[in-house]
Amino acid sequence: MIPPFLSRSAWRERADEVVLVDVRRDGAEPGRAAYERAHLPGAVFVDLERVLSGPPSPQEGRHPLPTPEAFAEGMSRAGIGDDDTVVAYDDEGGVLAARLVWMLRVTGHAAALLDPGLRDDDRTDDGHVARPARPFSARPWPVAALAGLADATDPRHVVLDARSRARYLGAPDPLDPRPGHVPGARSLPARDWVGDDGRLLPEPQLRARLAGAGVEDGAPVVSGCGSGVTACHTLLVMEHVGLTGGRLWPGSWSQYAADPHRPVELADPYAGPGTGGPGA
Repeated sequence: MIPPFLSRSAWRERADEVVLVDVRRDGAEPGRAAYERAHLPGAVFVDLERVLSGPPSPQEGRHPLPTPEAFAEGMSRAGIGDDDTVVAYDDEGGVLAARLVWMLRVTGHAAALLDPGLRDDDRTDDGHVARPARPFSARPWPVAALAGLADATDPRHVVLDARSRARYLGAPDPLDPRPGHVPGARSLPARDWVGDDGRLLPEPQLRARLAGAGVEDGAPVVSGCGSGVTACHTLLVMEHVGLTGGRLWPGSWSQYAADPHRPVELADPYAGPGTGGPGA
């Protein structure tokens, strides 16, 4: 299968063989407006809110996984078929497009993140790219790839929080039901997996950050964030460096913090090297 991250040069070599997908947002709004203004040539748009997420609720969180049938319909409408290889990008270091890549890979489809994603110096097109609808089969989300509230509060699990460190430490944010983090969760901001040039960090640095947060091969890892989107990037990084045992917590903080009776932690009990730097 294609690796979870694909370099620009590798993408160009097989550009005619893949479906390029733009997964961006325009500020806090769905990203179609940004896509219509400019996108990489030939890219189709997939909406994070409408295709890659189900209806939000306090019980399920802000971006629960859609039903397999709804996801399949969205892929089909975008012109993505069962046998297509998808290369997805955004303009935020891959933390949004990772949701689509994870969803495809975990259900057995070929998909990768473009590394780096959209850049200021890219040659871009405007308007809308239309591909004919293609058959895309609905496949159930693998139970073994998912975590829930019970897993996130189990002290035997390594719980990772991919939000910015400021939000992890309790900085107010209108996206969050309450400030803080799940007690015992470790801070590993997803946006820190890439360098200033937008490229994924070298593998030794990725491994060091994961090891500093207590992630070992086969360890039961629960990957969370605000609502199960940027947490997918962490899981792709784990796969990239050959670590197993990671599961996505789709509800993440938006689910946990919706109940005011659940305990909240504001300090970092693991403060020190390797626990994640300032978020973005």
